[in-house]
Amino acid sequence: MYPKLSIAVTLLTTAGLVSADATVYLIRHGEKPSNGSDGLSAEGFERAQCLTHVFGPDSSYDIGYIIAEQPESDGSRDRPYETVYPLAEELGLTIDTSCTKKDTKCVKKLVDDYTGSDNILICWEHGELKKIVKKLGDDNPPTYPSDRFDLIWTDPSPYTNITDITSEDCPGLDS
Repeated sequence: MYPKLSIAVTLLTTAGLVSADATVYLIRHGEKPSNGSDGLSAEGFERAQCLTHVFGPDSSYDIGYIIAEQPESDGSRDRPYETVYPLAEELGLTIDTSCTKKDTKCVKKLVDDYTGSDNILICWEHGELKKIVKKLGDDNPPTYPSDRFDLIWTDPSPYTNITDITSEDCPGLDS
């Protein structure tokens, strides 16, 4: 192999492996029914549709990988999946549901192993988001408010600090 070509191939290969500069965005699942049953409420389904505009192909978020809490076989814990399903369809992505609700180590591994060039969206139950961020490397993460469904946490590589918290600004749902 020619020396200059060998260096170029090595640089390109290395660049592909070191794409851990992805920003992680973390969101809570959409609204739930007031009676506590499984699944999303009408507002939750509205939010799921809104996310196709917030994070969709025309947004600056550049989502290339979506992780959602693993639903139970009985259909419970499916809100995170239902929340990001329309977005995944819009982006042509498969939702990674390989991690159970409390398995923050699994989520960290998925983030660490991601080699894509776009960003990561994590949708989870709000009580576990702080634990996920802590496992990623932030020693003092915020607590996701129990009365909010619209917040986007921005955690850029190397995942040691939430740098921004903003609203999804879904019309009719968020003030």
